[in-house]
Amino acid sequence: MKIIVLFIVAIQLANFSLAQHHELSDKAIMWKGKQFLAKDTNSILYALKTGDTHGHFRYFFSNTVNQGLLSDYYGNAIGGGIRYESNKYKKLQFAVSGFYFFDLGSSNLAQLDSLSNQPNRYEIGLFDIENPNNHNDMDRLEELYFKYNFKNTHLILGRQLINTPMINLQDGRMRGTGVEGLWVESNHFKNISLSGGWLTGISPRSTTKWYSVPESIGVYQQGVTTTGTKSNYKDNLTSLGVGVVGVKFSLSEQLKGQFWNYYVENIINSVFTQFNYLKPLNKTTKLLVAGQLVHQVALNNGGNDVSSMSYTNKGAQALTFGAKLGVTRKKLDVSLNYNRITKKGRYLFPREWGRDPFFTFMPRERNEGFGDLHALMVKFEYKELVKNLNTTFAIGYFSLPDVTNYALNKYGMPSYFQANLDIRYNFDKLIEGLEGQLLIVAKLNNGNTYNTPKYEHNKVNMLLTNVVLNYHF
Repeated sequence: MKIIVLFIVAIQLANFSLAQHHELSDKAIMWKGKQFLAKDTNSILYALKTGDTHGHFRYFFSNTVNQGLLSDYYGNAIGGGIRYESNKYKKLQFAVSGFYFFDLGSSNLAQLDSLSNQPNRYEIGLFDIENPNNHNDMDRLEELYFKYNFKNTHLILGRQLINTPMINLQDGRMRGTGVEGLWVESNHFKNISLSGGWLTGISPRSTTKWYSVPESIGVYQQGVTTTGTKSNYKDNLTSLGVGVVGVKFSLSEQLKGQFWNYYVENIINSVFTQFNYLKPLNKTTKLLVAGQLVHQVALNNGGNDVSSMSYTNKGAQALTFGAKLGVTRKKLDVSLNYNRITKKGRYLFPREWGRDPFFTFMPRERNEGFGDLHALMVKFEYKELVKNLNTTFAIGYFSLPDVTNYALNKYGMPSYFQANLDIRYNFDKLIEGLEGQLLIVAKLNNGNTYNTPKYEHNKVNMLLTNVVLNYHF
């Protein structure tokens, strides 16, 4: 970021002698780009004036209905943003984007539920979770980077958006998660795609600030330690950043794989591996078989020498594996998905950085923070049975340890059934660019909650409805 700041300062100083102030008789014009024509196609001005600009408006309605006397919630958020990326000057590009959003009318999201003493979970994520009383002044500089391009490879330095199995946008609210640092992507080698870098900052979904890597861990709820006391690692962790290395490869037209390593310095290391095998059965039908494995080990003392303030216990390990069996056709995909987190320990990865990479992942719930878990999910994806309309239906069963088994249940979540109906429509003609989504999520309890409201509130026996409109231009 220091390089970017110095670049901007240099540009300002170069222009300072040309226009130090506005005369009082002049019109109030601060943006003078239209006055300058880019005559030289090799100039920086030409690269800047021929860049791409994109806009995005987003509306998000969320409603949670809990069982009995537990609190219900609703939220209405609206916002918009602009993204600009320059054309190439030699091999260099510059990009900047930002997004604003505000509350159109919502429940009191700062108030705790009177029975469970728990906060709102879903609707608060539409705004700033660190300041739930802020309804108007919410904005974020999302991207600000330089990109250097060479030989099917590019290096990006600055604030940016990436999507990997474990660090990703997780954009199920108003805005996704952003990262800061150096990122490299290369397709220089045949059948191999390389990605990776060193990240020093994170701006989690549902926040407006940028945090250092250790400061970003704990912005969301922290759960409990393995002994059942409240976790206290927020602002108590030490780490220099996150090193990521990713390789995607094709062993044949049918067999593809990927390998990722996430090194959170001084805290935890995670290795992710996945293979996909897609075999044509006939002209319209293909068989998909996939496997997945994640192994984790704690680094040093898990981020802090004091165990109650560490992210994970010293010497802790976790192992999770999954499988997928699916059939894909022209307009219908059906899959049976399974995931297992063993008794070896809790699967841990900061929720602030991305959603679960598991085949059994279902929007609006996670399995991060648990051990000794079995998950089984069936998914049906219908593609354009009606023009521009895509529908997904999924139902899953998630067997978790007892809510009092703190060593393997970080967030006090009981076993549950979940069903999702996701309907998406892409509008055309006059309102081309507009996308609509309706998501309905039902979660039913299948574990012992000991008649304790905190194990049910916003977790099970609830109905969640989301209506989302996106307009891209």
